[in-house]
Amino acid sequence: MTATILFVDDEPDLEALILQKFRRQIRDGKLALIFARDGLEALESLEMNPQVDMVVSDINMPRMDGLSLLARLQEAEDKKSTIIVSAYGDMSNIRIAMNRGAFDFLTKPIDFADLETTIEKTIRHVEMLREVRRCQMEAERAYASLSRFFSPEIARRLAADVEGDGMEVHWRDVATLFTDITGFTSLVESAAPQTLGELLNEYFGGMTEIVFAHEGTVAKIIGDAIQVLFNAPGDQPDYATRAVACAHDLDAWAEDFSARWKARGVNFGTTRIGAHAGPALVGNFGGNRFFDYTAYGDTVNTAARLEAANKYLGTRICVSASVAKGAANFHGRPVGDLMLRGRSEPLRAFEPLPQAKFEAPATAQYSEAFAKMEAGDAAAMPAFAALVGMHADDPLAGFHLRRLLNGAKGTRMQLE
Repeated sequence: MTATILFVDDEPDLEALILQKFRRQIRDGKLALIFARDGLEALESLEMNPQVDMVVSDINMPRMDGLSLLARLQEAEDKKSTIIVSAYGDMSNIRIAMNRGAFDFLTKPIDFADLETTIEKTIRHVEMLREVRRCQMEAERAYASLSRFFSPEIARRLAADVEGDGMEVHWRDVATLFTDITGFTSLVESAAPQTLGELLNEYFGGMTEIVFAHEGTVAKIIGDAIQVLFNAPGDQPDYATRAVACAHDLDAWAEDFSARWKARGVNFGTTRIGAHAGPALVGNFGGNRFFDYTAYGDTVNTAARLEAANKYLGTRICVSASVAKGAANFHGRPVGDLMLRGRSEPLRAFEPLPQAKFEAPATAQYSEAFAKMEAGDAAAMPAFAALVGMHADDPLAGFHLRRLLNGAKGTRMQLE
């Protein structure tokens, strides 16, 4: 590599002397030298020669002195490493030069051995800065490319390429969400391809933006389903709280999205959401040639089963007790003890509620009726019947009333 140095000095004999002293480095292609007689000429030279690596400048010069030039150089976006060489070597000039960003300060008469050593040191510094900038630009380009395909947290880790930084497969406590769309198969079969493409791009784009806003990781999009992780790959101690807040925002956005497309004549189904928290096997399961950061295990399967449970319960969001207990200021109502496929023990589930609905009188009535049902109190049936009579749009209350009418006992229920 050839280092280009701009010497700025008004002494008429300096150029010839410098060329003589550095003739070997110039001949070997290690140095290229440019000369200017004052600060203004130096600035003009830098405009014509942006490849200059460093500046060696005198202080006392006509039109613009070296300290003024140094200040101008530090204002530029591409700050040049500068050595000040001057007969005025008092402490005041040294402090001014250093405060204005000089890399080093030498005094006249010039000790050329010292100058050569200082130049070599400065060139190493310039090369180090260039390498840092190059690595930073490569990381920024990598992140920009990766963020088109991965969640921001995964993109950052991949761009940084930090070995063993959470991408390897390991057990980890997570909260996971699953979403699904009712009637999606019928929609695919009936909608025109261009309409379906526009609809799904808008839907998945909006849903993933909400996930990213809560700093979640989109682990998979399969068909119409989205799998989301919290507390992976990065640490999020409040992962259950994030999962509940994200579920609420996904639900609100999906309901608005469905209404907008129904106004355009497209019957877009309801988005159902399930969430569970617990240990899962998390990491890149794609091998050496394919990247697939995801999670496996009972926690993930249970979240998927809870999403499907909404179909029977009439709810849109269903979360486990581990999520409800882990979330700060959780607002919701109990659903019951679900016997989910693949599990030997019942799982207490909850329906998260927006604060306004949670504080409404109907929620208190539901809780009273549910407590009666849990206790085996015969008064549970009329309590649910009264609730359905006043709030016919409460599908969960209707679900429990039908169970009781069919002879069900307690809160345990078998779901596929």
